Amino acid sequence: MSLSDSEFSYGGGGSDYRPFRHISRDRLLYEMLRSAKSGDSKAWKVLIMDKVTVKVMSHSCKMADITDQEVSLVEDLFRRRQPLPSLDAVYYIQPSKENVVMFLSDMSGREPLYKKAYVFFSSPIPKELINHIKCDTSVLPRIGALREMNLEYFPIDSQGFITDQETALQELYGNANNIRRFNTCLNNMAIRMATVFASLKELPNVWYRSAKESDESEPTAGRELVPTKLADAVWDMVSKYKSTIPNFPQSETCDLIIVDRSIDQVAPVIHEWTYDAMIHDLLDMDGNKYIHEVASKTGGSPEKKEVLLEEHDAVWLELRHSHIADASERLHDKFTNFVQKNKAAQIHQSGRDGSELSTRDLQKMVQALPQYTEQVEKISLHVEIAGKINTIIRENDLRELGQLEQDLVFGDAAAKDVINFLRTKQKMSPEYKLRLLMIYATVYPEKFEGDKGVKLMQLAKLSPDDMKVVSNMQMLAGATKKKAAAATGDFSLKFSNQKTSQAARKDRTDEEEETWSLFRFYPVIEEVIENLNKGDLPKSDYACKNEPVPASKGNSARSSTRNQTTQAPTTAPNSIRSRRTANWAKSRASDDGYSSDSTLKNVAADFKKMGKRIFVFIIGGATRSELRVCHKLTTKLKREVILGTTSMDDPPMYLTKLKLLCDGQIAPDGLGI
Repeated sequence: MSLSDSEFSYGGGGSDYRPFRHISRDRLLYEMLRSAKSGDSKAWKVLIMDKVTVKVMSHSCKMADITDQEVSLVEDLFRRRQPLPSLDAVYYIQPSKENVVMFLSDMSGREPLYKKAYVFFSSPIPKELINHIKCDTSVLPRIGALREMNLEYFPIDSQGFITDQETALQELYGNANNIRRFNTCLNNMAIRMATVFASLKELPNVWYRSAKESDESEPTAGRELVPTKLADAVWDMVSKYKSTIPNFPQSETCDLIIVDRSIDQVAPVIHEWTYDAMIHDLLDMDGNKYIHEVASKTGGSPEKKEVLLEEHDAVWLELRHSHIADASERLHDKFTNFVQKNKAAQIHQSGRDGSELSTRDLQKMVQALPQYTEQVEKISLHVEIAGKINTIIRENDLRELGQLEQDLVFGDAAAKDVINFLRTKQKMSPEYKLRLLMIYATVYPEKFEGDKGVKLMQLAKLSPDDMKVVSNMQMLAGATKKKAAAATGDFSLKFSNQKTSQAARKDRTDEEEETWSLFRFYPVIEEVIENLNKGDLPKSDYACKNEPVPASKGNSARSSTRNQTTQAPTTAPNSIRSRRTANWAKSRASDDGYSSDSTLKNVAADFKKMGKRIFVFIIGGATRSELRVCHKLTTKLKREVILGTTSMDDPPMYLTKLKLLCDGQIAPDGLGI
């Protein structure tokens, strides 16, 4: 019996450099399941998990992967289980007292449930629980391994993970009086984040968004300290790994930057026009699960089928970060090229009058061409999805709304544009109008002082609950009380077109022009990551727990930025993003019907050339646009950028969380709840 972490080495920049998600999967399958065997036991074994570790496992491995490691049965630790005294058991559990007590009850006495137990804890186990196990002398001889796996995070993407804390926003930024919930939430967050670095054997420079100097009695002071407190806890845990985990690096190997949701209030609510983001924003999704109808093989009524939009789907992998118009064009080109290259498909199409095939036609083709089933099914699925999205865009005037949203963000729209839009779009979905006003309140906070916000809500025909969302958003952003005189003026829906120069951002003139319109928006985290990579994080806003030596600015991991020309920042009135020029449907070359498969083949080769990893953690939820940026910057910076967060939030989900953020509290700036 030994209590130690793995001796496997997965550190960044080494010869065995593999993508983040692959490492998580391999540790669970090979380091844990494959290693749990003894010479005198039958090959098959039982896997026992608790409610948290079963989710960790499901985020990293498929059932077939687990079965391949000679696991015949997967069990819940707290459910009544049949004794299998001839089989070994693998326990993958959290190091809690309840779990340890349940494990001991399984393996103690004359008739234990299993022959031998291999126990793997998802995070460091307290010494008192180790002593509790050692005190049971009947169990000790039946333990084949007792180890800390240090893997308690939930991979959601090849470059993303969550700590699975859906209520973190409310627990950390809501009711400040519940200290116990605050501390529990923050501690669990730190533990799960720390296991990422234990799993990858990375020692980070821990950067964090520092709190502004303010009166600690102010409610906003405690909220601003959350990134600081999390950074303290993570560094304390990770630094201990240097002495507890074999082969753990003794000097920093990567960068971690911790921010919270207040860093960017626009990203969670603006319409993001990429294929992946629009799927989760506009369609009725259950996580990554999409349900659609397919033609019955028996000729009866259409059947419902569930599909997962994940990385095993090469078409989705290729299109997910593309503009919806680009994705639609590519899908059309894929099908056209497929028909041209397959005579059987041409024959099937020749029975038609030459018009384009519908989704139902594609599904019938699947049945007529069994040898092409997989390829046609993939294209058929995504043609249907893109068609639904484009229909919703047309029926809800989302292009016009999206243009106004981005014009506001970039300083190209004024108050009168918002008023005119609300007057002419009375039938628009309340959710869309609310999201527009949230962007407006972020760029023009003075327009919501006093009773101005109430009158805007009345014009938009929104409810008091919707007002609560805007006020809670302002509170989360740390909105300070304005002088009483600022709210004394009369309110009129006839705003002047004059702009004020506030909330300005630097112009990103070094960026190439985008091909597609409504694609110029970028989340704030993009600039933060680039500044971190260059060593240019503003010291007034960010601090580091273990400040790296200045020489690190010139290391190979950052060599890709040396020759870039740094341009002096410029500002635009009331613009919190720079302007980018684009067209809605400028044509582009498309690939053939098979090329998306190459996306999967080239991933591993690209990562071998990467520099030091960058980890970004957003407290309070992250967005699809922020995950997209991590993929984009990985290619640009030649450093694997991994996004971590408490949860992945789509706009409707984020609005719900803001509604619940501070029930019963008084909102700032006169916006009563």
